[in-house]
Amino acid sequence: MTSLVRRASQIALLALMVVLAPSSWSQAPESPAVLMAKQREAMAQLSFMDGAWRGSAWNVDPTGKRHEVTQTERVGSFLDGTVRVIEGRGYNTEGTAGFQALAVLSYDLNKKAWVMRSWAQGRTGEFAFVPTADGFVWTVPAGPNATVRYTAVIKGDTWREIGEYIKEGSEPRQVFEMNVRRIGSSQWPEDGAIPMK
Repeated sequence: MTSLVRRASQIALLALMVVLAPSSWSQAPESPAVLMAKQREAMAQLSFMDGAWRGSAWNVDPTGKRHEVTQTERVGSFLDGTVRVIEGRGYNTEGTAGFQALAVLSYDLNKKAWVMRSWAQGRTGEFAFVPTADGFVWTVPAGPNATVRYTAVIKGDTWREIGEYIKEGSEPRQVFEMNVRRIGSSQWPEDGAIPMK
């Protein structure tokens, strides 16, 4: 009698597993290939940034002093097109580096939001980034009730970006401007990959 009850329980459990299996399969996580394809699709809308760029830029430091540089930007995709890497260098008149920055752009599929991680001048952070119809906007916290908002407009081979200091109760004040032109294409950083042999 006990073995008959045990056998019936096993059959019932097996039937339950067969009924529930399709719903549990539909809950399975997506494969890396599917996830990467979705990230590539999102990242494709920023392909207009790719290339080597050069021009001029200026910023105002906390003391109010204006600093001008020859600005270069190098932008390319990485990790099979799922992230975009940006390297910015500002050269002083004598050729020394007056500014250096590196940023990685990615798209978070779970949050359905863009993420920009940046390293510049000894500082690092993760910042809000929003693509627009002809460029993008990103913001950096700048103290209590204040931010610096960067607005970029890229049309063809021209990239203009301004930075505005925005404090609650005050008019925005421009603290940065960059005007660069695309001087060539770039496969960076993918072309720097180490070959298998």
